[in-house]
Amino acid sequence: MTATDPALTALAQGWCALSLLHGRIEAHIERALQAGHDLSVREYSLLDVLSRQHDGEGGHLQMKQVADAVVLSQSATTRLVTRLEDRGLLSRYLCPTDRRGIYTNVTQAGLTLLEEARPTNETALREALDTAARTPELAPLVHAVETLKVPA
Repeated sequence: MTATDPALTALAQGWCALSLLHGRIEAHIERALQAGHDLSVREYSLLDVLSRQHDGEGGHLQMKQVADAVVLSQSATTRLVTRLEDRGLLSRYLCPTDRRGIYTNVTQAGLTLLEEARPTNETALREALDTAARTPELAPLVHAVETLKVPA
């Protein structure tokens, strides 16, 4: 069954095409990040999200917020944080105002790896989108991604 299968409703066709586009992009980026930096897409995403934290009001994310940002369950996010902490890329510490809270920061090694991997991620994303744009059923979605304005 393809995204253009006539047995599918228009809504189902759109969802199928979106899922196909996501899968192709993620697989392409995964291969590039693994080959160049020994990072998975999820590890890269976690480092990227956590690197954007700051010391100001609301600047540190709780684990649920991190999980939502990287589209994983809280338990899977905790396991991912532990793996990256074991590699020396993240560190955890108690929240100074709430001893029940635990914050996670990217270490200098993690920041260095993230900066090295960022161009690989961007190049792989561009390549995956360019390839998908040549597929008629995916081209409109590629255009939507390229022109999407995300509110700040």
